[in-house]
Amino acid sequence: MTTLPTDRLALLYRITQTLNSSLDLDEVLNRMMDEVIAATRAERGFVMLRDLNEQLVFKVARGMEQQVIEAPTFQVSRGVVEQVARAGQPILTSDAQADARLNLRQSVMSLGLRSILCVPLQVKGATIGVVYVDNRLQAGLFTSADLELLNSIASSAAVAIENARLYQLAVDKGRLERELQMAYEVQASLLPRHTPHLPGWDFAAHWQPAREVSGDFYDFIPLGQNQLGLVIADVTDKGMPAALFMALSRSIVRASMTNAPSPLDGITQANRLICADSTNSMFVTLCYAQINALMGEVTFVNAGHNPPLCYRAENDQLGRLTRTGMALGVEADAPFEQRVITLAHGDFILLYTDGVTDALNAAGEEFGLERLRQAAHAHRQATAADILVGLRTQLAEFIGDSAPFDDVTLVVVKRV
Repeated sequence: MTTLPTDRLALLYRITQTLNSSLDLDEVLNRMMDEVIAATRAERGFVMLRDLNEQLVFKVARGMEQQVIEAPTFQVSRGVVEQVARAGQPILTSDAQADARLNLRQSVMSLGLRSILCVPLQVKGATIGVVYVDNRLQAGLFTSADLELLNSIASSAAVAIENARLYQLAVDKGRLERELQMAYEVQASLLPRHTPHLPGWDFAAHWQPAREVSGDFYDFIPLGQNQLGLVIADVTDKGMPAALFMALSRSIVRASMTNAPSPLDGITQANRLICADSTNSMFVTLCYAQINALMGEVTFVNAGHNPPLCYRAENDQLGRLTRTGMALGVEADAPFEQRVITLAHGDFILLYTDGVTDALNAAGEEFGLERLRQAAHAHRQATAADILVGLRTQLAEFIGDSAPFDDVTLVVVKRV
């Protein structure tokens, strides 16, 4: 490698300083292109970078006097560009029309290209893009000295480009994290802030997303004196789509149940509305229970949800509130059934989502229904809050340091 003349060393130093003075990717690319065109006396210049699919994408297309070139895809020799990107080696030609390497390429001939200089942009041996300059009028414009200079500029530019890209990724990640945090806060605000106070009844609830947002929800719906509706539900998806569908479902269910003649009528109406708004084949499993505090009656509809556990103090047994219909959002005219049970003093119902029973430990074992039954039975004499604490403690001990498999929601209602 020959030594660059003093004036070109000064130019390279100035360009390097200019490139490293900004972390804005567009600004870095445009500054680089302007400097390259001026230094090489090129008619036109282009910068292409690899995208996430490893495809070369135009980022800058400039002519002399900083003129933007429209439709750059049809203005360069793609064969030259792809060869440089693939091999990681520069190409210099004094007259592309007479160069045996290039004169068979249709784009070279149709565009009337003469002088072409194309060098790779490389970071740690990986080619992240190319810099391409040409001249359609003058042959012999570029020399080996221009190639050496452009290689040196590209080396500095590649580092500046990568720094700018990493900075932009960090900015985007920070913005995404802030947006997800806001989404979590909005979603959490849709859940009840306090458990209800109903004479003779005790309530507790827990909601824990596996990710930033959740497809699970629960709700307590006031229905007048001595009447209360409670809901636990699980959207069959994860992430932001599930969170949005959760908010929609929660609003529809709450509105449908508030003035419904019966739980069956309310769930039927909610299902029709959710089906009408479900555009991506999403649906929600749900269990709704309506409490008559004075009579001790619980009327429930289980729409495809995990059957809640029902503890009976009289015989010290745990039963299940089995499904009485399919999930909401599947079929608009799906039939549902409501059932009625009576809770005596000391009886309780444990509602949960499949994030509890499907939770995995480090060995890949599921927490399962039997462990849930044993934990619920072990704390059967406790308050609703203490039952919940016991369940969460046992679940946490089982999972250990393993990442959460799914959202976890638990609701306990006990007659005291």
